[in-house]
Amino acid sequence: MVGTIRFVASAGVAVLCAAGSATLAGQGPAVFESRIDQLFSSWSSTTPGCAIGVAERGKTLLAKAYGMADLDHDLPNRPDTIFEAGSVSKQFTAAAVLLLARDGKLSLDDPARKYVPELPDYGTPLTIRQMLTHTSGLRDWGSVASVAGWPRTSRVYTHAHVLDIVSRQRALNFTPGTRWSYTNTGYNLAAIIVSRVSGTSFEDFTRARIFEPLGMTRTSWRTDHTRIVKGRALAYSRQADGFHILMPFENVYGNGGLLTTVEDLLKWNANFASPRVGDSAFVAQQEKAGTFSDGRPHLYAMGLQIETYKGLREIAHGGTTAGYSAYLARFPDQGLSVAVLCNIAASQVNPTAVARSAADLYLGDRLRPSATPRQTYEPTAAELAARAGIYVNAAGLNPVRIVVDGGSLRLQPGPALLALSNSTFTVSGAERVTLDGHGHGTVTEASGASEPLTRVPAATPGREQLKAFEGTYVSDEAETTLTVALDGERLVARRRPSSVIALTPLYVDGFEAQSLGTVLFRRDAGGRVSGLSTSSDRVWDLRFAKVSTQD
Repeated sequence: MVGTIRFVASAGVAVLCAAGSATLAGQGPAVFESRIDQLFSSWSSTTPGCAIGVAERGKTLLAKAYGMADLDHDLPNRPDTIFEAGSVSKQFTAAAVLLLARDGKLSLDDPARKYVPELPDYGTPLTIRQMLTHTSGLRDWGSVASVAGWPRTSRVYTHAHVLDIVSRQRALNFTPGTRWSYTNTGYNLAAIIVSRVSGTSFEDFTRARIFEPLGMTRTSWRTDHTRIVKGRALAYSRQADGFHILMPFENVYGNGGLLTTVEDLLKWNANFASPRVGDSAFVAQQEKAGTFSDGRPHLYAMGLQIETYKGLREIAHGGTTAGYSAYLARFPDQGLSVAVLCNIAASQVNPTAVARSAADLYLGDRLRPSATPRQTYEPTAAELAARAGIYVNAAGLNPVRIVVDGGSLRLQPGPALLALSNSTFTVSGAERVTLDGHGHGTVTEASGASEPLTRVPAATPGREQLKAFEGTYVSDEAETTLTVALDGERLVARRRPSSVIALTPLYVDGFEAQSLGTVLFRRDAGGRVSGLSTSSDRVWDLRFAKVSTQD
């Protein structure tokens, strides 16, 4: 989300440096395999693990697995072990929609409500294309469910639940086509559209039109989480007392839910170079980066992200579902594909880093060093102090905290802001943060999408000020009630059946709340608290109305 700057540290995994990869050129497969083994050296006969597949121009160079598929029964992972691919699945859903468009059964620019009348009428068209490129503005249904206290993996969800949650949303995150926000909702709706338009199940359509023609014999969808899947790895999460099973017991798919192997994923990637499903125009359409309504490009295609890695074009997607994590990448100009599937939670493995480190080995001296952004201006202490503080977006939400750290500004938490001038800063070189020193700023993404920022004073409200927020707040969209009250000296929100969520003051009327995101209390014209909004990466400004005041 523009204005929400978040950075996550890579999980601790063994990652090979690119340095020295050129020296591997011309060496035998055993050398490459040995270096790949190093990448997965932390996974053993007492842990879950991963499988990796590497192919060049359709020929498999490596398929290997590490760790255990089932710790209860001491079953190891194998190259043909079935894992769940998380959001890597999205490209297959997009391909199914593109096949129907190629058949003349629908248009990508059709309004989604033409096929999903359960969608509310938001007064502006919301197209299938926008759903597939995350520019629809649709709120992520799982994030809405999380606000209600039932995040994914806490209960069994179906597409009926998705449609029910979607039908209750009275607002979008933004006007379709104007912004970008990752949302699973669009891909669940896309799977529903495929079924409704084709007249067959999504599972049958993709099997007949994609999996069987490509020989992806071990690939299917998790349409019924209770179904027995021979050769499937169980998914795990590492906790203080050891590994625990963390399976995705839900019956939603299209956004995720693909059960597959690294070998089958390599077959799919080969289709982009030598199409057997579709043709060259079909695959070109799928991997073409999308645009906003005003023509500005962004970096998301049809279920694929368009990246540049060490000077080379990379078309890829990651994925995580419960205790599964994955990354599938192609370097189309070099003909290289890498697939990584893991049965350990993404917080404890980094399949992207592992896949790219493997790619380093095979790409060798074809890689070009990435340009490292450099600070080109040395701000004074006064300039730094004038720009530090808490900034919020136009809705008063999604706070960005900027602190002075030595001789630079730093996001808290996060990396340093590199000064390009006294008012312009960057992190990676692609985006820009401008701060004028008078409390105003702008975040501009690589795509050109921008959002104004306003500095707000930090707040430390006392007990009497906190009492003004006490009351009962109701959201029909999330179907939940929050009871806000003082608990000693702190403010908390209680949610049935037993959640007690601390509200930590950030700025005037604004609080940080675990599982709710940012909470901003709303006031009427008379200054009385009349409601609140919650906001997170995938659900912006979800409103609650105040219906009573605590005695």
